[in-house]
Parts: sequence; structure tokens; C-alpha cells
Amino acid sequence: MESLLATERRKYHHALLENGILTIDNAGIPSNADKSSKLSVAIATGIARTLMAETAEKAVGQTSGAKFELVNMEFLLCTFPKLQNIRPGNWHIVKLGNRNSIRASSFAQYEHLEYLSKLTEADARLAASMGNDYMVAPDVVIYRDAVEDSEINASCIIVDDAIARMAYLRKKNGGLPILHASISAKWTMRSDRAQNSRTEALGLIRNRKGNLPHIVVVTGEPLPSRLASLALGTGDIDCMYHFALYELVAAVQATGAEDSIELLDALIQGKRLKDISDLPLDLAV
Repeated sequence: MESLLATERRKYHHALLENGILTIDNAGIPSNADKSSKLSVAIATGIARTLMAETAEKAVGQTSGAKFELVNMEFLLCTFPKLQNIRPGNWHIVKLGNRNSIRASSFAQYEHLEYLSKLTEADARLAASMGNDYMVAPDVVIYRDAVEDSEINASCIIVDDAIARMAYLRKKNGGLPILHASISAKWTMRSDRAQNSRTEALGLIRNRKGNLPHIVVVTGEPLPSRLASLALGTGDIDCMYHFALYELVAAVQATGAEDSIELLDALIQGKRLKDISDLPLDLAV
């Protein structure tokens, strides 16, 4: 019997194909490849052929990116809530957008950002001094609701009105949801996109009041050197997750490019790059 994660990984790849995110155009260039790099095209082609991408015109960058965010959200919706025995809670998984009313300031650890935003809107000089580095807009978020005292006290009396009056988990203390994870979804990783993910991560790290949520990046970038530009090192993100790591490894090995093979192996062995199927379990930690 096939496991849930294996089934959902296959559906995830099918969704990428069905939504025109992963395609090969009439010139033979996969949609996640950099056409100016022969190595990028070779690796991306190997992945696409393994996943049976059909020839189609490449989607416009913004459209492709938005669709990639949605497919990642749907993958997490089909997997992470099934881990209630490991990570119980009333979970919400949402793709954020410019028009979404949910922002970083909607969560307990970042509610003060709304106050800062209003201050800078009302004072141009203050805005010029502070900038907007504190504003964070993740692609996909996972958050949990605060908990009623009756649930906390289900097995024994753990809290009462005289104690634990500032803990985020207690709904009675304010009730704002708690941000559990920020997922940055980048279909490809040109230098500017890599820096956007790092900026988002640093914003979450520096501006929190309370526990730090999981901060991860999911990508379809084929070039190991570009993956390494964000994945190497520690501190900014928990880990990077590739949409098809097993297929990526096979495609890189098939090129015979020793530097890329060694770099990819270093990322994997150093636990800085994992497969999309690892993500739900890592988020349950």
C-alpha cells in the first residue's frame, strides 16, 4: 500500500504539470530552466522528462509563481493536518496575497507591526528613518488558533485566572492566532528571488515577539549553485525544499558535471536541501 506522502507527492507533481507550471516550450526549454545556461537546461530537462512534462508555452513569471504558491499550499493542506497525533492543534494553511486581509501582524508574535505601520503612515519623517524592513509578507503560512482553558485543563487543572496570564496559547489572553510556519515558494531562483526569501526570513527573525515560526523555502530551481546561494549556511532559513529532489539528483548526475554533483551532495548531506515530501514532517517538529 502506498504511503500518504508518496501519493500526495505524485499528485503534487501532477498539479504542477496540469496547471502549466512545469512545461517544456517549443524550443525544448523547461519552464524552470535558465535558457542562457546549458547546465540549467540540461538538469531541468532531465527532471521534466522524468515527470513527463508536456510541450507548452512558458507561463508569465508572476502567474507561474502564484500558481506554484497555490500548489504548495494544497500539498500542505493534504498532508500536514494528517499529523494531528504528532502535532495536534486547530491548524490553518493559507496562501497570502496582496489582497489578503491576513498579514504577519495578524499573528500573536507580530501584532505590534500593525501599530508600527500606522505610526509610519502618519509620520513621513519617521517612515524615512525606520524604512519598512519590519513589514513581512510570506507566500504561504501555517498558523494555529489559541486554545480555550477548558481544552488546556482537559486532563487536569493546568491554568486558572491567577496564573499564566500572558501565554500566547491561551485564548483568554488575547486570542490572536499563533504563526507556526512561513513558506516562501520560489519556482526559480535568480539572484533577486533568492534575496527576497532571505529578506522575508530576516524580517520574521528580527521583528518577532515570542517564538520564531518555522521559516522554509520551496523551489523548483535546477542549478545547484543557485540553490547553494540560499541554502548554504545557517540562521536565515530552517531548510530549503526542492519540488523534486530525487529527480534533481538523477538529472545532475546524468550531466557528469562534477562540481555540481559535489555541491548538490554537500547540500543534501548537510541537511540544507530536502525533498518536498520531507516538509510536512519537519513542520510537525
